[in-house]
Amino acid sequence: MSYQALARKWRPRLFDDLVGQEHVVRALANALDRDRLHHAYLFTGIRGVGKTTLARIFAKALNCEQGIGSHPCGICTTCREIDSGRCVDLLEIDAASRTKVEQTRELLENVPYAPVRARFKVYLIDEVHMFSAHSFNALLKTLEEPPPHVKFLFATTDPQKIPVTVLSRCLQFNLRRLLPAEISARLAYVLEQEGIPYEPGALPLIARAADGSLRDALSLLDQAIAFGGGQVGEADTRTMLGTISGDLVFAIAWALAQGDGAALLDQVARAASLTPDFVGLLRELIALLHRLALIQQVPASLVPDDPDRQRLQDLAAAIAPEDIQLFYEIALLGQNDLMLAPDPRTGLEMVLLRALAFRPAGTQPPCAARQDTPDIQPRLALASKSPDPTPTPGPSTALLPLKDMDDWQRLIANLGLGGIARELAHHCVFRDHSAGRLRLQLDPNLGHLQVPNALARLKEAIERALGTPVILDIQLGTPDQETLAQRQARAAAARQQAAVARLDADPVAQALREQLEADWRPGSIRPDD
Repeated sequence: MSYQALARKWRPRLFDDLVGQEHVVRALANALDRDRLHHAYLFTGIRGVGKTTLARIFAKALNCEQGIGSHPCGICTTCREIDSGRCVDLLEIDAASRTKVEQTRELLENVPYAPVRARFKVYLIDEVHMFSAHSFNALLKTLEEPPPHVKFLFATTDPQKIPVTVLSRCLQFNLRRLLPAEISARLAYVLEQEGIPYEPGALPLIARAADGSLRDALSLLDQAIAFGGGQVGEADTRTMLGTISGDLVFAIAWALAQGDGAALLDQVARAASLTPDFVGLLRELIALLHRLALIQQVPASLVPDDPDRQRLQDLAAAIAPEDIQLFYEIALLGQNDLMLAPDPRTGLEMVLLRALAFRPAGTQPPCAARQDTPDIQPRLALASKSPDPTPTPGPSTALLPLKDMDDWQRLIANLGLGGIARELAHHCVFRDHSAGRLRLQLDPNLGHLQVPNALARLKEAIERALGTPVILDIQLGTPDQETLAQRQARAAAARQQAAVARLDADPVAQALREQLEADWRPGSIRPDD
């Protein structure tokens, strides 16, 4: 017997076999079991998620000789004919090959005639968006007044191209893109049923490469089995897919975490020597940053059997959440740069260096600075003596304790913090600083700023500026003094009002407004500083 591709062999034949489309299956099953059937259904979604498969199962449920229901028997003549593609009452049409209006009219000429053997005559039209405007007009008349023995099942990857007049006459179901975990689980099941040995680390690689399509995943699995000589190995799968080694992507992420530009360029050079797919490398980095953000906010998203579990946990703990968001945004937008740059490697290098250049001040780790570069971190001079020129003062040169709110605001204005740590400091009110304990107060409405990473960075920056260890004690309470954030907002508002007043008093501006009978657009006036 000839070999049958896994995508065909494991094509679902019942609603229960479909993966990840429970929301659609539930609606269709209820309609079938309660005999509340519409005359036209539209299934949308990316390729390979089960649109045509779902339509075929629905056709079986409509025409099963055991009766209409959500569980067709699969053994009657009609069910077997539909499964094998031999049912004369199920007409499968590829709209891409029948775009002419004459072909559509010819197709619809047989609509009035009753089915040959089945209960309903079912028209399954795939990629229906490929119909021409005239073809849709010809179809519209039939959809308005269909015979009771006819059902239309449409499938498309681009519903936006379907006229609204057609959409309004269909029940539309959107099949979602499958998650990598769902695809991996299905691939594992198929391999176990087929008795094919595999390494668990290979399946997530195939799942990510399939990009939400189970059919593509099964095709890639077929290819991986052939490439691995009857088994699916992680190293073989990486080679087959042509993807960048996971170690290389992690190395780039670590270089970003440490602010090490030289290491970044070294890893890009390494990628050039291995497999110069710089577009794929950037895509892999984006996917990694997405996973790190998920792990930081939802630790349970990291499954116990993930082959990279420990590395992901270490990296998620090493990069501030705001930095991950910044890196992700720059990498995402930087994909276009690779097409516009003189060559993809140059584009990738600039994207990575841009991520470091736009990193908020104060988030650079100590290892990011060169050994021969002096520490230029601003320091608070509360005493009248000249500040000590060394980067790290000893006990004899430690600065005096903070005395009041003015001292606190001068300190945090020069800490160079960024992200949540900066917002936390700028919204705190000074209470006391004695015996190594710095007491601050924060508005209860801003308690969400007290995330562990921000607290750690604020404490480290204060200790570096004061030259002495600090116990940071932040209590929630309504501030009775103006915070630095409030002071800066008040100053900004004053500058804004002054700018508006200057423009209102300007004779040229007044003449322009009168001549044009217009006024300034609200919010468009900005201070010149």
